[in-house]
Amino acid sequence: MKGLLLVAHGSRLVESNNEIIVLRDKLRAKNSDFDWLDIAFLELASPQVGSQIDVAVASGVTLLKVFPYFLAAGYHVRTDLPTLLEQAQDKYPDLSISLAQHLGAREELVSLILNHYD
Repeated sequence: MKGLLLVAHGSRLVESNNEIIVLRDKLRAKNSDFDWLDIAFLELASPQVGSQIDVAVASGVTLLKVFPYFLAAGYHVRTDLPTLLEQAQDKYPDLSISLAQHLGAREELVSLILNHYD
């Protein structure tokens, strides 16, 4: 089974975390590539990355793609998330985990911003 985990920072503001939940629901509605699709937060909110990977594995996911929903390659993107994924890989050696480029590094973002005012 193939899974997608969208990872966001997390916030003390419930409304901010709810935006990620709404995004997850929209992704699920349009998804045709993944058998399992969910979200996780690095801090300040739940569910957190490690527990969501546990859920993915328990659901039968064997190939997990992780998408960092971050605009810049800060400490969380460069250090925290890779560390958490290494820990998960140690815990689940049969799970194939791949980390995508963070949102801000995606070329598609340039077009999105430039076309925003059309």
